[in-house]
Amino acid sequence: MSTPRVTLDQWRTLQAVVDYGGYAQAAQQLHRSQSSVSYAISRLQEQLGVALLRVEGRKAQLTEAGEALLLRSRPLVQAAVELEQLAHSLGQGWEPEVRLVVDAAFPTGLLMQALRRFEPLCPNTTVQLSEVVLTGADEALEEGRADLAVGERVPSRFLGDPLIGIEFVAVAAPDHPLHGLGREVALGDLERERQVIVRDSGMRRQRDTGWLGAEQRWTVSSIDSAVAAVCAGLGFAWLPRHAIAAQLRDGALAPVALGKGQVYRAQLFLVYGQHNPGPAVRQLAGLLEDLAGAERLEKAKPRRGGN
Repeated sequence: MSTPRVTLDQWRTLQAVVDYGGYAQAAQQLHRSQSSVSYAISRLQEQLGVALLRVEGRKAQLTEAGEALLLRSRPLVQAAVELEQLAHSLGQGWEPEVRLVVDAAFPTGLLMQALRRFEPLCPNTTVQLSEVVLTGADEALEEGRADLAVGERVPSRFLGDPLIGIEFVAVAAPDHPLHGLGREVALGDLERERQVIVRDSGMRRQRDTGWLGAEQRWTVSSIDSAVAAVCAGLGFAWLPRHAIAAQLRDGALAPVALGKGQVYRAQLFLVYGQHNPGPAVRQLAGLLEDLAGAERLEKAKPRRGGN
C-alpha cells in the first residue's frame, strides 16, 4: 500500500484559498502567514504534478484539474474532522453505538421524535433500532443484545421504570358481523369469529396476551399487518389506539360493542441493558422519558365539551 505524499492540511489550505477568495483571505481564516499558505499550495501542486490554481487579477481561480481534485478532497477532509470528533467523544466515554430495542406497541411518532432530538446531541453515536413484540424485548436484554429497551416488563436482574401506558381497543371493520348484531356483543359472539393476533417475536419462551377465546385465529408478524387485516374484514382484534387513530376517525374501523373488556391498558417499561449505562444511553433514555411524560400530560388535559 502506497503512502500519500499530500497531507490533509494541504487539501484544507486549498479549500480555504478557494472558499475565501485568495491567499491573503485564506491566511487570515487559517491564522497563518500568507507566505505559508502560498508555500503549501505550491508544494501541493508540485507533489501532484498538476496546476490547481491560476491567479487572475487579485483572485485565485481553479483550473479544470483543480476543480476535480477539490471536489474529491472535500469529503476526505470532512471525514478526517469527523474521525477526530469521534475520537474525542470516545475519549469522554460516549458510546459509538446504542442498541435500542422497542416493543412494536410503542408509538412510532414518539420514537422518531426522540431519535430526531438525539441525533444532534450525540452526532458521533449511531443507533441500531430493533422492533419486537411481547417477549422479544426480554430476550434482547437477557442475551446482551440491547443497551436500552422498551418492553412490557422489567426482567429479573435488570433495572427499569414505567414509561407509558398503551390503550388497546377491540375493533373490527364497519361491515363485520359483530357490528350487525344490534345488541351488546357477548363472549360467545367473539368465540365464533376470527381473531387477528400479533406473533410474539421472542424465540425461547413465546407467549400470547389478551383474550384468545376465538375458535379461529390468524397470526401476523406486526401491528401494521394486524391493522391491515382487520381493516380488510378478516377478523377482529385488540389494537393500540394510537396505531388506529386515523382508521377510527375515518370510519375504516369501529370499536366492538363489548360491555366489558372493550379496552385494556398495557404498561411499557424503559429498561437498561447494563447497570451503569453510558452517557449516550442515558441521553436517549431521558428523551424517551420526557416525550412519554409530555404525552401523558397532553392526554390528561380536559377536552372541549368534556368533563
